[in-house]
Parts: sequence; C-alpha cells; structure tokens
Amino acid sequence: MIRRIGIAILAVALLGLAGVLLLSWRPAIAPIERPAPESFSAESITHGESLAAAGHCASCHTRPGGQLFAGGYGVNTPFGVIYGANVTPDPKTGIGTWSIEAFVRAMREGVAREGSHLFPAFPYNAYAKLTDDDLEALYAYLMTRQPVSATVPSNTVPFPLSVRALQEGWKILLFRSGRYQRNPSKSDEWNRGAYLAQALSDCSGCHTPRNSLGGEKARDAYAGAVIDGWIAPPLNQANPSPVPWTKEELFTFLRTGASPLHGAAGATMIPVIRDALALPVVPDSDVRAIAVYFSDMNHADARAAGVETATREALASSDLAIGQQYDADASLYAAACIACHYNAGPVPLAARPELALNSALTLPEPTNFIQVVLRGVGKTDGARGLVMPAYASSLSDSEIARLAAYLRRTRTKYPPWSDLGKKVSAIRRESENRSYK
Repeated sequence: MIRRIGIAILAVALLGLAGVLLLSWRPAIAPIERPAPESFSAESITHGESLAAAGHCASCHTRPGGQLFAGGYGVNTPFGVIYGANVTPDPKTGIGTWSIEAFVRAMREGVAREGSHLFPAFPYNAYAKLTDDDLEALYAYLMTRQPVSATVPSNTVPFPLSVRALQEGWKILLFRSGRYQRNPSKSDEWNRGAYLAQALSDCSGCHTPRNSLGGEKARDAYAGAVIDGWIAPPLNQANPSPVPWTKEELFTFLRTGASPLHGAAGATMIPVIRDALALPVVPDSDVRAIAVYFSDMNHADARAAGVETATREALASSDLAIGQQYDADASLYAAACIACHYNAGPVPLAARPELALNSALTLPEPTNFIQVVLRGVGKTDGARGLVMPAYASSLSDSEIARLAAYLRRTRTKYPPWSDLGKKVSAIRRESENRSYK
C-alpha cells in the first residue's frame, strides 16, 4: 500500500512538472536588423532617457567600472547571484536584434526574445504596469545607445532552480500582469508618483519583504526588508523615523541623497539617487510626485505638527556626551563621533546627520548602524560632499557594540538592542566575505 501511494504521488508530481513545462513554452520572436538611430524621434529618445534614469536601469545593467548598460552587475538573491544583462544594441551580446515586440514581451511577461523565461530578479512584475508609450520610449533610448560587445558572467543559481522553464511555476503562483490602475480618489500628482514608484522605479523591490519563493508579500507592501545585509526601512506608517517623511524632506532626500531631518542615504539606495533620481534628466515634477505618494503613505501630514518638538528634543541631546567623562561609552562617542555629528541648531545640517533623528537608531535591529560604522561612507558612496571614515580597523566589535548601546539609550525611547556584540561580529564577517568575492 505504501509503495502504491508513493508511486501515485510520484506520478502526480511528474504530471504536474510536465504541465508546467508545457505551459512554459513561449515562441521565439524573429530577430531583426538593429533599427537605425534616426528612425526614433528625438522626443522619444529624450523621454526614454528620463524614464531609464528614474527607473535606475543602469544600476542593475552596469557592472562597477563597466560601460553603461553593458551588464554584469551581480544581484544577490537567496537562490544565487543573477547578473544584469547587456541591454546595449549590440547584435550578438546585447539586444540589437530585438524588435519592439520582443522588448515589450520581456518587460511585461519576463520572456526573452528567443522564448526563455527571465528570472524575477528582473522586475517585470513592476514593468508590466508601464504604459505602451513609456515602453516605446525606453526601447528608443536603449536602441540608440552605443553598442557594447560584452558577455555577462553566468548566474550562480543551482540546478534545478536554474531551469528557466520552471519559472512558469513561479509566475503561476506569484505573477499578476496588468497596467497601472489610476486611483480616482487621489490627485494627478499622487497618481503620477504611484505610477513611477510601482511601475518604473520598483520601490517595492527593496522595501517589501519576500516569501520563501522570492515573491513580494503583497499584504506587507513597503513594510521594509533586508537587502544585501542592510535594512531597507518601511515606507508606510510603520517607518520608525522620529519625524515623518514630509514631501519636502523626501523630495530633498531623493534629489540629493541627504535630508537635514533624516540623514543620508546608504547602501543600495545610493545608485538609486546619485545615478538616477538626482540626475537632471529626471524632472523635479516626477521626484516631487514620488515624494507626495510616499509622504501620503507615511501619513506625514497628520504627524507634521510634532516635527518642531521632535527636532528640538533631538538637538538638545546632540552634545550630550560632552562633560560625561564618568561614562566610558559617552567618552568613546565623544572621541570617535561627535566632531562630525554635533549640531548646534536650530536645524541640523544635512552634512552632519543628527543621530537622534536617524532611523538607523530607531529600527528594530542595529544592522544599518553597524554597517555604516564598519564601512564608512566614501566620497562616491553617499550624498555629494558627505563622507565618513570606516571604523572596521580602528574600533573593535565590543567598542562598536558599546556605541550602538549608548546611542540607542540616550537618543531614542526604544528598548535596548539585544546581543549587540554577536551582531557586530556577524556583520563584520559577512562584510569581509563579500569584499573577497
């Protein structure tokens, strides 16, 4: 009996697999000669350039030090490293032989020109919401770039997950195609921001937690997630920043990489700003629209009345370590940090992030604080003009843990972080391992 049950289960599994493989088949779309650059209008190309910047396409399709859009950037996933494709119009290694139909299918369905399924590290689940006009403009822009002959590294996704046809099963479970649906109860500016955030910039790709299959948890949209060892904070009402993300503060942050009341961007948010939203080809109106969308999600207007009080309280603690010689942790902070983080007021300087207002101290875990102390901020890593030395070689795990504990208890009203020493050690090891890869 047990044998028969086992055989039946195996038969059902094989039939299911065969069904998925059958459903996964997509026809190839015939290759074309690369369209002549002059066949695209200047207006379409300019619009596509703005869209590509706002969508930070270069961040995933340009390896460090590589040529623009030539691919090779490694996206770390729980299933392996997936490398961004060469999307220059090179006919052999890029998309030079792709028709507009092939391009649109890839963007909206996650299927390459020859019919193979793309891994969802390429966010076609977001791009499916794009309008026809915007897809045509992106195509025009990419097809008029300089062709680059460059082969990207092989992905490290192990078998059988590397079998492209099995992506059909993922799509059946987790992918829902459809254009962006306007919210009639909101303003035109809000809807523009929602469209850009959801369909183009794919903000949820980093700020929404994922399930065990790598799909976004739709019910927890923008609730925060861990990306490359950093915490991408919640963008909704769960955001723990001491002051709300008003549309003015958020616009400044997205345009410059730093905000007087929130501090500076870090980690994977850097290319999203420096190499994307901060570029002059992205109009102020689009960045403001994104700010309007997320400030509404954060219920910023309802909390705006408390900004002045919260700022005043934070500035009152800015020089707290001075004169606390009896407190060894305060002395450590005074020696290592206060010279760059002290603000005299009445408003913090963007170049001197006020830690009492920084979400690195109010998040449930000390991950971001530890990361930035270990790694620092280089001149090309953060907001322009803002740098911070890396303390990995000058501070021990114990000293960094003491700093974290001191700032958490003196700059916030939250309970202490637990196991700080172990967490610092773990993050240091992970950071060192990444640096050797």
